[in-house]
Amino acid sequence: MLVGLCGGICAGKHSVAISLIEKHAFQPISLLRTVSTPAVEKSASDARLPESPPISSVHTFPNVDELLDFVTKRWQERWVMTDIWDEKDLDALLRRPFFILVSVEAPVSVRWQRFKARCLAHSLAPPTLEQFVLRSDEHLYSPETGLAKLLDRAQVRLLNPSASIKTLHAALENLDLADEKRLRPTWDQYFMQLASLAAQRSNCMKRRVGCVLVRERRVISTGYNGTPRGLQNCNEGGCPRCNGGQSAGVALSTCLCIHAEENALLEAGRERIREGSTLYCDTCPCLTCSIKIAQVGINEVVYSQGYYMDTETAAVFREAGVQLRQFSPPRHGLVELT
Repeated sequence: MLVGLCGGICAGKHSVAISLIEKHAFQPISLLRTVSTPAVEKSASDARLPESPPISSVHTFPNVDELLDFVTKRWQERWVMTDIWDEKDLDALLRRPFFILVSVEAPVSVRWQRFKARCLAHSLAPPTLEQFVLRSDEHLYSPETGLAKLLDRAQVRLLNPSASIKTLHAALENLDLADEKRLRPTWDQYFMQLASLAAQRSNCMKRRVGCVLVRERRVISTGYNGTPRGLQNCNEGGCPRCNGGQSAGVALSTCLCIHAEENALLEAGRERIREGSTLYCDTCPCLTCSIKIAQVGINEVVYSQGYYMDTETAAVFREAGVQLRQFSPPRHGLVELT
């Protein structure tokens, strides 16, 4: 596993790397600085500001190809790097199944306070807030070497506003960046992501729901909620009930939208479903869908978000012998470390 850390000045990527090294046996590796590398962090007098405490890399490589060749042969070990500056390098890294990019971000006022403390610890004059903001903008948004375009591609984005290293380390332990499931999704993650993708096709004005029907780890059918074929889409006024602002559970008999689970079942047909099938849905099925799921012989239902009638649904599945469980994948996207 190779974790790449990228962030603004004093965002905390150095501290995150130390946590991975000390608590999870990661080994630091690095790339040589090049013309495409952002300027080093300097005090008001332009003196270079060292990291504290310093990280001694096990290996330093002249280019990303040699680094990847080294890690590929040792992919089962744990590596961390904090010097990702170039989009071409990042493209090469992201093609590998053992790499994950993690960005570390923090408010500019917090980062300035951290930078001042580092300057004073080395008996150097800190920049003013205005000077720091200008340097930070150059570091992040320079057309040639700005890191903002790299941060935007991170699979995990850490928001690190805390002034306490202890709080940071505790939050990182809870997040578990070293979880191997971040590199390659489990079957549950994979099918739930497909369900979430199907939900993006929904045209229902009330809520987007997606569903995937699976047997022996093969997709049988997918479905999303919306008005039936041939009718005007719900988001174009096709369902008066959904467009009328009715509360959840009210006037359901007048709703023209087919649920995601129903669409998946209709698409597959009972003969293709058979015993041993699993239904993945990003929302727990309603009572109406539950009795249909039980009728076609599905063995298991996996969902991510709750619904207002989960208790009733669970009771139906329990009596019908259908296993119901909620799945929570590792957190991705923006995660606040507090």
